[in-house]
Amino acid sequence: MKRNYTKEDILRIAEEENVRYIRLQFTDLFGIIKNVEIPLSQLPKALDNKIMFDGSSIEGFVRIEESDMYLYPDLNTWLIFPWETEYGKVARLICDVYLPDGTPFPGDPRGALKRVLKEANELGFTAMNVGPEPEFFLFKADPSGNPTMELNDQGGYFDLAPTDLGENCRRDIVLTLEQMGYEIEASHHEVAPGQHEIDFKYANAVETADNIQTFKLVVKNIARKHGLHATFMPKPLYGVNGSGMHCHQSLFRGNENAFYDENDELGLSETAKQYLAGILKHAYSFAAITNPTVNSYKRLVPGYEAPCYIAWSGKNRSPLVRVPASRGLSTRIELRNPDPSANPYLALAVMLAAGLDGIKNKLTLSEPVNSNIYKMNEQELEDLNIKSLPSSLEEALDALEQNEVIKAALGEHITTHFIAAKRLEWDEFRISVHPWERERYITLY
Repeated sequence: MKRNYTKEDILRIAEEENVRYIRLQFTDLFGIIKNVEIPLSQLPKALDNKIMFDGSSIEGFVRIEESDMYLYPDLNTWLIFPWETEYGKVARLICDVYLPDGTPFPGDPRGALKRVLKEANELGFTAMNVGPEPEFFLFKADPSGNPTMELNDQGGYFDLAPTDLGENCRRDIVLTLEQMGYEIEASHHEVAPGQHEIDFKYANAVETADNIQTFKLVVKNIARKHGLHATFMPKPLYGVNGSGMHCHQSLFRGNENAFYDENDELGLSETAKQYLAGILKHAYSFAAITNPTVNSYKRLVPGYEAPCYIAWSGKNRSPLVRVPASRGLSTRIELRNPDPSANPYLALAVMLAAGLDGIKNKLTLSEPVNSNIYKMNEQELEDLNIKSLPSSLEEALDALEQNEVIKAALGEHITTHFIAAKRLEWDEFRISVHPWERERYITLY
């Protein structure tokens, strides 16, 4: 999907393809896509990094007195959306956010990921490759396009039509993504009714985060055309599986997978083991980033295949990290706790920072846990020293505040603004009165 475009290429293609508008996209602190839309006449100005926007209007960016910011388009993210409007085609460029003095804005999530990747480069790694598996639910929309709580099907894992009524929508999503240059590896119905997963080919970390953002946009747009509402909320329904975003990851040195060692009995290099040890060490603290909503912690509970225990295995899917069987260039680890409400740039930044900390400090990897953790009692978990992930957003934020490695990866600006906003979110939830409470207590007392 990676292409090397020049400014001249983009101006020529825009003209030839009847592109009328260009969306200059960036992502706010909470993973929400923002865009400044410009007409074709402004494209040369945009390509010269001269388009400005008001940073104070974006939550978690800056105060009103320091609001001017510039968008620097990444030319390789040029993409024409396959749906045409009556006015012509719409294209997009994903941008980095810069300050007026020409320095990168420290609150830009894409910039945070690039900073951690630079650290990986300095340690001799040329790429972090990531293959994400984002899951989502499809609900029926009402006549105004708002989501109902009515599912579009009663399907289960890998079901086919007629049980899976979302199949046409999912096929449409896949075809649209392929038109846009994605290489789709798998698409299937997930465990819960109305739940779907589409996996696309791995790419380097920044490109993967860009791809996740584009993917969400496409899924929501196509679902709407089918009279459905797609949501990446981690746990929209009680009593069924929630939506995760497992992240398969590996480090490369040139064309060589730094995680593979053919002489090791597991096929894992020292680098892979140290990286994995770093992930396990920091997982409790980076959960606030990989699982950033109040709702995220409704998914991370035993019994619904969600990984809530900090351990690893090459064999079973109950621990936090699984090492898939493939070796050679495909050697990788699969981190299973992230969910699709995470800001992908920040999520990948903290995973990488955790892994690099393991490598820098030559951490020793614990023994794998190959039996089903879900069936263990408290004593067995304690004997094996298996700890749980945080059980609430508040607990996760407390842990994040204590972890210098993860805070350094995010940088002071992002850490401060993220924690402040998420504390507010937790407080609003804490003092709200929920339907469960009314059902439970209003007649009882």
